[in-house]
Amino acid sequence: MKKLILILSLIVGFAQAQMPNISKVWTNNLLPYKGGFGKEIPMSIYINQSDQNKKNDQEYFISGTSVKNNAELNIEGNLIINKYKDFKKHGKVFGTYEIAEENKGEASGIYKGKFIFSFDWDPKSKQITKKKIEFKGKWHSYLKDQIQKTYWTNE
Repeated sequence: MKKLILILSLIVGFAQAQMPNISKVWTNNLLPYKGGFGKEIPMSIYINQSDQNKKNDQEYFISGTSVKNNAELNIEGNLIINKYKDFKKHGKVFGTYEIAEENKGEASGIYKGKFIFSFDWDPKSKQITKKKIEFKGKWHSYLKDQIQKTYWTNE
């Protein structure tokens, strides 16, 4: 009986644990994420705004712009954190994303995939240092039955 109570209290404690608000991380100091469609078509993603979902603290709503083929399109989407690994002074956050471009012709579509946010933690200053964010996934065109692999990072 004591084991059952201990297990239930741990489950309740874990369920009530809140994710800190890391909205500012996703905006990357308003610098672009650089990457592309394979090695052929370069692109930049700017995340200008990021807000933590008040009902689900593992989800972030983002907006900004994508730039590719000399076209700039507004984007909106979400990032969902699925897993977190803490290694004392290092950490990793794993999740999924879905980001939609405004529908303006064949060069617009939806980005879907996974991300990894790796960082070092300075316990003295209580600040994140050496952050690296990688997005890997696919872009699905709105007009064509076209899917391309994508990759972009903040480095």
